[in-house]
Amino acid sequence: MRFQSLDLNLLVALDVLLEECSVSLAADRLCLSQSATSSSLGRLREYFKDDLLVLKGRQMVLTPRGMELIDPVRKVLEQIRSTIAVAPEFEPETCERHIRIMASDYMTEVLLTETLHWLEKEAPLMRFEIQSMASNPIDSLERGMIDLLLTVDFAMSSDHPREFLFEDDHVVVGDAGNPALSGPISADNYFALGHVTTRFGRSRIPVFEDWFLKRHKRARRVEVVAPTFLSLPGLLVGTNRVATMHRKLAERVCGHMPLKMVDVPFDIPPIREAVQWHIASRNDFGIQWVIGQLRTKALEMFGNDAGKGNVGERGKLAIEFQTNPESLNN
Repeated sequence: MRFQSLDLNLLVALDVLLEECSVSLAADRLCLSQSATSSSLGRLREYFKDDLLVLKGRQMVLTPRGMELIDPVRKVLEQIRSTIAVAPEFEPETCERHIRIMASDYMTEVLLTETLHWLEKEAPLMRFEIQSMASNPIDSLERGMIDLLLTVDFAMSSDHPREFLFEDDHVVVGDAGNPALSGPISADNYFALGHVTTRFGRSRIPVFEDWFLKRHKRARRVEVVAPTFLSLPGLLVGTNRVATMHRKLAERVCGHMPLKMVDVPFDIPPIREAVQWHIASRNDFGIQWVIGQLRTKALEMFGNDAGKGNVGERGKLAIEFQTNPESLNN
């Protein structure tokens, strides 16, 4: 189909090329050969009278015109998909969709791993791409760079729909031979120990308990800063350091590593993990089906009471953090 001499089929190729900045990667995404993708790029260059992608050193980069086209092209395709295209009956066993999910390694380990194992049977032709957490995940969602965002609910946007998946609390984890963990740990001992913590991305986003501990106006002695949740266990083995971890992840790693976990010696609010999708995907049967599978798997793994909010002081702290995270700095 053509519109004012532009083959509209090329818009899909253009969107992927602008995102990947690579003919080979775009070819993989489009399920085309590199020669066919190169041909599409050539036709796009001819139509726009611009190179769009140019070689700089060993990498391809966007021209100024190419950068200008990113948002308009994505919005046009999203508009077509959400308002014009007639969605066929969704059949997971024959669906060949590529679903992009942004999630931490914690969420990947405790929920996505088993969910994707299950989906291999239910939707064998679907492909999934898990992206690590960006400094601004909402921007990635709104720009169409991801289809689903899995993170704590207070970090999500009020402009797009979301669904609660499960709740988790925190525990203190350390080497099985750490004398400080031979019994219940006191708050004084907790703050006196050396700690391993996690920070993310270029902006070094602090993990949840860092925000909470500032509320106590007591500083931990952080001796190691790790890049991921899953790197924490190995940094604890053979040391007297401890880490504050999500219970569901701690239960997994303590089951196959010489580690031990004990309760946190003070009230710390639980986290509520959720899935969010772009409002334009509310009628996307493929996306909604995947969300349903995540919901079902979370319920199966974590039980019927996963969605119940905590009462008392823990619940109040959770609500305070979710509505005003900055207050924990005061």
